[in-house]
Amino acid sequence: MENLILPCKSRPPLATPSKQGTSFECSSRIIQPRVSFTKIHQPLTPKLKPKVTDAHLNHLCKNGRLADAIACLDAIAQGGSNVKPNTYMQLLQSCIDQGSAELGRKLHARIGLLEEMNPFVETKLVSMYAKCGSLGEARKVFGEMRERNLYAWSAMIGAYSREQMWREVVQHFFFMMEDGIVPDEFLLPKILQACGNCGDAETGKLIHSLVIRCGMNFNIRVSNSILAVYAKCGRLSCARRFFENMDYRDRVSWNSIITGYCQKGELEKSHQLFEKMQEEGIEPGLVTWNILINSYSQSGKCDDAMELMKKMESFRIVPDVFTWTSMISGFAQNNRRSQALELFREMLLAGIEPNGVTVTSGISACASLKALKKGMELHSVAVKIGCVEDLLVGNSLIDMYSKSGELEDARRVFDMILKKDVYTWNSMIGGYCQAGYCGKAYDLFIKMHESDVPPNVVTWNAMISGYIQNGDEDQAMDLFHRMEKDGLIKRDTASWNSLIAGYLQNGHKNKALGIFRQMQSFCIRPNSVTMLSILPACANLVAAKKVKEIHGCILRRNLGSELSVANCLIDTYAKSGNIVYAQTIFQGISSKDIISWNSLIAGYVLHGCSDSALDLFDQMTKMGVKPSRGTFLSIIYAFSLSGMVDKGKQVFSSMMEDYQILPGLEHHSAMIDLLGRSGKLGEAIEFIEDMAIEPDSCIWAALLTASKIHGNIGLAIRAGECLLELEPSNFSIHQQILQMYALSGKFEDSEKRSETKQPLGCSWIEAKNIVHTFVADDRSRPYFDFLHSWIENVARKVKAPDQHDRLFIEEEEKEEIGGVHSEKLALAFALIDPSCAPRSVRIVKNLRMCGDCHGTAKFLSMLYSCEIYLSDSKCLHWFKNGRCSCGDYW
Repeated sequence: MENLILPCKSRPPLATPSKQGTSFECSSRIIQPRVSFTKIHQPLTPKLKPKVTDAHLNHLCKNGRLADAIACLDAIAQGGSNVKPNTYMQLLQSCIDQGSAELGRKLHARIGLLEEMNPFVETKLVSMYAKCGSLGEARKVFGEMRERNLYAWSAMIGAYSREQMWREVVQHFFFMMEDGIVPDEFLLPKILQACGNCGDAETGKLIHSLVIRCGMNFNIRVSNSILAVYAKCGRLSCARRFFENMDYRDRVSWNSIITGYCQKGELEKSHQLFEKMQEEGIEPGLVTWNILINSYSQSGKCDDAMELMKKMESFRIVPDVFTWTSMISGFAQNNRRSQALELFREMLLAGIEPNGVTVTSGISACASLKALKKGMELHSVAVKIGCVEDLLVGNSLIDMYSKSGELEDARRVFDMILKKDVYTWNSMIGGYCQAGYCGKAYDLFIKMHESDVPPNVVTWNAMISGYIQNGDEDQAMDLFHRMEKDGLIKRDTASWNSLIAGYLQNGHKNKALGIFRQMQSFCIRPNSVTMLSILPACANLVAAKKVKEIHGCILRRNLGSELSVANCLIDTYAKSGNIVYAQTIFQGISSKDIISWNSLIAGYVLHGCSDSALDLFDQMTKMGVKPSRGTFLSIIYAFSLSGMVDKGKQVFSSMMEDYQILPGLEHHSAMIDLLGRSGKLGEAIEFIEDMAIEPDSCIWAALLTASKIHGNIGLAIRAGECLLELEPSNFSIHQQILQMYALSGKFEDSEKRSETKQPLGCSWIEAKNIVHTFVADDRSRPYFDFLHSWIENVARKVKAPDQHDRLFIEEEEKEEIGGVHSEKLALAFALIDPSCAPRSVRIVKNLRMCGDCHGTAKFLSMLYSCEIYLSDSKCLHWFKNGRCSCGDYW
């Protein structure tokens, strides 16, 4: 520390400025300038050489005739005269005032006219270049100075500070100290500002001790600068201690300490300081209010920010463009985009002109909402205020037009941007990809390679995602392989995620899982997006082990604490038949959202646990969690399972009356299930006829199920025919209608449809990490006869189901015609060896299981004391102790 404050006697070797190229030399080749000295303008001649005085040069400078003054120097040179240093510095100051580095260079070329060279002239020269934006030339002059004083260092540090080259400012502070020059109270705030902006708290601490040793700690500007360093660098304990020990605190002091706490996210403490500031008689200014409002907005506490803004106005402080921009961007970034646009409108009505950041935030909100009309209005605002050429505004416009499907408008904005950045290119390429115009995207991709902005990993990912989501898997995979080889771009997690999501979208779950396995083998760390993509692919009974493997990966990567991943795990475990694991994960979530509650409630309903679903719903409402559309759908089904028709009706009515949620087709379908399960078929058909919206296939399918269960053949035929009109290519509907016509005696209609292709029943079961596929009456298997014999033996023991009035109309041909059904073969395969019979059997079937197979599964669950999970096209059946979770209604 002592070495930093004691003057150093040594001097670094400095280059002596060369006379060549810098001094002015007279020669016959020089053209005499035309300079006016009288009212009659005439060229100077060798015979007439009026004396040009320093006073005349100063007069020309004061009147803004700097070019004439520099031209007069040529006459001075020809006359063999010199220029005084003060006059020369006045000329340099005029260059600074006019911001003309070009005239400054001409003046520098004539530096040889000086009577004597002194450090003040050199310092002024450095200052001229620095303030005129020629940092390189300023650095060159500074490096060649014979003696560098405090003012020279100040000029150089000031230049770096203006260019926001904070590291260089700090570096030059140390060079300055090595040169034996201690900064004064005017230069120290600039150096401290640099320390704060580049996060160099240690240098700030060093300067703090220097300030104390030099007795400058009573200077309020210096003290505030030290405080700002500690606050910006997150050293809040040091900042608070320094703040409390300050003899005098002004508004800037309070702003600094409040900013520090805001940046750390400690909004409560910052608000306490805000109130204490007022208690000590310091009225918060506009800057103080803006600091708090911006911090609350960016932290997602938009309502609190709004309250602060209203309170600010009550103090008669008018919000400025920064206030409004903070509010608008805060609302936009926290998914309250409609309110953000409303605030933008209020700002315009208040007479506040937006800036580029405000417009960008508004346009981004329009992009997310796909609000094209409002986006176009903001485009016109940008044109009006002259910020349409701003790169951020241009990029947001491209994004907005692309997401709204207006690609021609997006391309026009893209072509207007002269200096594009990588985001500009990516927005346009991404827009084409999302719209399915991969050819145009590829053309732009090639042009980007030829531009001065090379594609980055985001560009490649956009292209890969675009191709695979539009069905061109080969081209996507080709780009994926070329990415590192040709593009020299290392693939990131998003690159792999693009392939996984694309394969899943195209229905290729196995390929997606294969890419996920490759991703792990390449040691690429999956993120939450990866998990949210791959988990739904495992949401079936035969992938139960895979779900556990992925859960293990989630725990190893510390992703389990992310709410979206935890919610997805609840849903996936429930759908893969493990409701206990789903419940455990739910209980482990400290801060649940509505999706958490809905996922477990839906899981309970799926497993037929209606009481558990209703209990959880009661807990949810007691905790003040507002139910959503999904909650009501699950609860109506829960009441349906429990046979509580009146309560189900009450919930359906409360959706609109109490929660202002308009019931959708899915809620109407649940109501048909509620009424149909209880045998209220007349009420069900009345409900359909009174619907305000057109019934879809789910409505008629629910009525068809109810009609078959309760033996109403006429209503079943009506529901089936309405269903067939909506889904004419659905073979299973054709099959059921044939059976209904036959039962009702309509043999002619039955014969007309007899050529309908029969759907093939298919079941899958997992054993020893291999998924086995069974089809109805599959005699190609070498052990078919053995399985068939076992099934026949079981069939003799199964009690025939009590038909009551039920119509046994099945999606699949009867076994007497089409052979043994696939799920029976799968069950035989799993249970044929009593010594190895599993405690849990999991089967997936593509069609609705028939009544006979349903009865067989119930019997086997009791005979082998095992649980059988069978997911068919209608529902998840959970067989245990001779009973099924569906209550024999499916």
